[in-house]
Amino acid sequence: MEDSDLLILDNLINLTKSSENKFKRGNFKGALDDKMRANAILKSKSCNEKIIEKYRKELSSLYSSKFDLIFDHKIKIDEIKINEIVKMLENKSNEKLKNLNYKGAIKALRRAEKYLLY
Repeated sequence: MEDSDLLILDNLINLTKSSENKFKRGNFKGALDDKMRANAILKSKSCNEKIIEKYRKELSSLYSSKFDLIFDHKIKIDEIKINEIVKMLENKSNEKLKNLNYKGAIKALRRAEKYLLY
């Protein structure tokens, strides 16, 4: 992996960890800001498939849980349905953000992110 790719991946991981820490402390607006910056990087042209793959692996370790209903649900549905659910959750997050419901917006984004894990 190139140095620039490592830098992008490191930035994504740091933003995600920062978002998680802020969420746990109750700073939902800050958590949402960090998560939205990470998502913007993921959707940018500078982010390639290798970076996304490594980022997803990192997310898997960050969100690992003994009881994960989303993981159980993902096993039973196909890729198309997963993409529909992620899109719906991202739209839900945007709606909550329009109403200044930062807690609801970040929760929807976190849930969407879990559907993208391995």
